[in-house]
Amino acid sequence: MRPSPPETAPSIPSPDSGPKIWTAGTLVYTRRALLVLFAFLLIGDFAWSMRERSVGPMAQWYLKQLEVSNLLFGLMITSLPAVIGLIVTPIISYRSDRHRGPRGRRIPFLMATTPVAAFGMAGIALSPIIGPWLHEALGANSPGYHLVSVLCFGFFWTVFDFAQSASYAVFHALINDVVPRPFLGRFYGLFRMVSLLDGIIFNYWLFGKVETHFTVLLLAITGVYAIGLTWVCFKVKEGTYPPPPPPDPHRVNPVSGFFRAVRTYARECFTNRFYLVVFFAMTIANLSVLPINTFSLPYAQSLGLNMDFYGKLFAITFVCSIVLAYPMGWLADAFHPLRVAIVAQIGYAAVSLWGALYADTAATFTWVFVAQGVLAGCYNTGGGLLIGLRLFPRLKYAQFASAAALFFAFATMLIAPVVGQVIDFTGNTYRHAFSAGFLVSASAVVLLLLAHRGFERHGGIKNYRAPLDEDDS
Repeated sequence: MRPSPPETAPSIPSPDSGPKIWTAGTLVYTRRALLVLFAFLLIGDFAWSMRERSVGPMAQWYLKQLEVSNLLFGLMITSLPAVIGLIVTPIISYRSDRHRGPRGRRIPFLMATTPVAAFGMAGIALSPIIGPWLHEALGANSPGYHLVSVLCFGFFWTVFDFAQSASYAVFHALINDVVPRPFLGRFYGLFRMVSLLDGIIFNYWLFGKVETHFTVLLLAITGVYAIGLTWVCFKVKEGTYPPPPPPDPHRVNPVSGFFRAVRTYARECFTNRFYLVVFFAMTIANLSVLPINTFSLPYAQSLGLNMDFYGKLFAITFVCSIVLAYPMGWLADAFHPLRVAIVAQIGYAAVSLWGALYADTAATFTWVFVAQGVLAGCYNTGGGLLIGLRLFPRLKYAQFASAAALFFAFATMLIAPVVGQVIDFTGNTYRHAFSAGFLVSASAVVLLLLAHRGFERHGGIKNYRAPLDEDDS
């Protein structure tokens, strides 16, 4: 897994001269080295996915114990992370693409953000202890137990969101840099399988214990995350990259340099019509699962489902999805993620419409919840991030991925509070989460078809070349 010398291209032997090899930039892999790379990345993915699968649902549960409104719930769980991502992700991504150092251009950012995320997670875990302690310590000056507890949670939640927004783009950009492109779909199939395994472990065995062991569980998950990501930082090696753009000779101070960087970012990302269509398509497709993901827990509780059964429903969807994960990755490699995404979104729209019309009992909710979860998994594995990995310029992947994230952040800030307001206005009729899911996924199908038409214009399956791509490999 060592990179080739920077002054030479990788030396690729003829088919009969040695073992088969694959390349990712200047990185050259034999079959064994590729398996070792996958093993290291999947160890990190186990820790990463355990954090993703657990922190959000546990935070939702704790926030609901504080009896906040659906509006505030939507704002804190979805809108606040979106605002933070809106600010942090483009800056980190732009700098990461242009950073060159002895440990690469991605690893240094992961090493910096991992302990910050762990601090935020530990703080969330301890909020049920810190909140009451602060209330007692402030005495007569306390604004009230409820407000102090919400503010305490909000502080650590903000720290966590800052770090996870910064690390998200960098972690997936690292995968894009070190995994050979012909294996991206199958790697993300394995990636998805590990993520789903985390989901099964958390939802089947642990989620039912959140009510009684919230702090202990979240502290344990914090330790797994910190150790796993640190392991990746020390074991995965990046290759050698072409030099970044030369520094601007007219840059006179950091402020002017910042605004020049903003103009460069905007010009490269937002002036190409094809990329704008792709950004919109990815945003709307990713948003299709947001209404039900945000309100599924209070929805289930409103129908009389307990936490243990709700967690097992998640586990069932994960078992189904884990069986489909590698085949979906293979389909993405064989037929392209855009095509897989279109089919998955059509299925999701149909199931969401059925849920909007009929999911008003515990039994109907159970069936439609599992079905939409499996279809969401098909989209995430076969489309999702793979669309950007296959369509964006490779050398500036993080920058363009962050631009797509900006669209998603703006939309997320709006949709969750709007759906929350509709649910509040209709007397907690949570079935409208499915109504919103149908409208969004139907729109996603139209936009993905438009993106596919642009993809064909730029070469299609056999000859696609990303606009503005500087990577001739």
